[in-house]
Amino acid sequence: MAGTASRYGYELPTWFLLVLVYGAWLSLTAFFHRLPMWLSIPLAAWLVAWHGSLQHEATHGHPTRSPRLNAVLVGLPLWLWLPFGIYRNSHLEHHRTSELTDPTSDPESYWVSDPAWARSCPVRRALHWLNATLLGRLVLGPSIVCARLVAEELARLARGDLSHLRHWAWHIVGCALVVTWLWFCELPVAVYVLAFAYPGVSLTLVRSYAEHKPAAERAHRTAIIEANPLWSLLFLNNNLHAVHHDHPGLPWYRIPAEFRRRRADYLEANGNYLHRGYLEVARQFLLRPRLDPRYRRAGG
Repeated sequence: MAGTASRYGYELPTWFLLVLVYGAWLSLTAFFHRLPMWLSIPLAAWLVAWHGSLQHEATHGHPTRSPRLNAVLVGLPLWLWLPFGIYRNSHLEHHRTSELTDPTSDPESYWVSDPAWARSCPVRRALHWLNATLLGRLVLGPSIVCARLVAEELARLARGDLSHLRHWAWHIVGCALVVTWLWFCELPVAVYVLAFAYPGVSLTLVRSYAEHKPAAERAHRTAIIEANPLWSLLFLNNNLHAVHHDHPGLPWYRIPAEFRRRRADYLEANGNYLHRGYLEVARQFLLRPRLDPRYRRAGG
């Protein structure tokens, strides 16, 4: 362990979680056919989403100070679709931009600029509206983010930009390892996509669904969602998103104490952009768009 301590010490909770997630994933894929679907599919989705939360931690420098080692620790693409290096670069740009939620500046924005909306056909516009509901985000969201990634990467290649090829090369190696293990477990890739990858991405999109909104003041664009312990553990407390944006290097297990210490300050700073749990979000927005998908800075 020499040389792997971060500025917060050895981060044993994160190391423990890494071992737990990979061990559980190996066990579940190996014994998937022996479990009832009502148990195996929720577990599969949870593990893939949990691993995605660990990728987020690694992006922000946990559990070690070495970006390369962190990439090795979390880079296995359990959800198959997104190379970790591309995610890491995109997410860090999301934190750096001064125009949070602006689709021309924020690579993680779900809003659509006026020129892009004008170019969109009626079907695409309908998809944007559906994706603005929680149900649409759960059902269609994984397909939409995957299609968006493919379109962006093809456009990058068309411009002659080859900077992402190394990320795709490592991603292909990682996917080959995952598929080889699935072959050994006699688990078809199609079953894995439907039971593990797709619902795992859906769960991850629950977190991102309500964490931002356009607003005139930058501090008012990032939410606090006071989720129950189960959701908070799944998302590694990233539901307290305003805290994370104020302290992006804070490890997941220290975020709740920081929020409890300064709860009133965070809510005052973000304009009381607060949801009291994901059940509240579902009650309000399961079938109703949370916001207009067309980007308006002062919207919401």
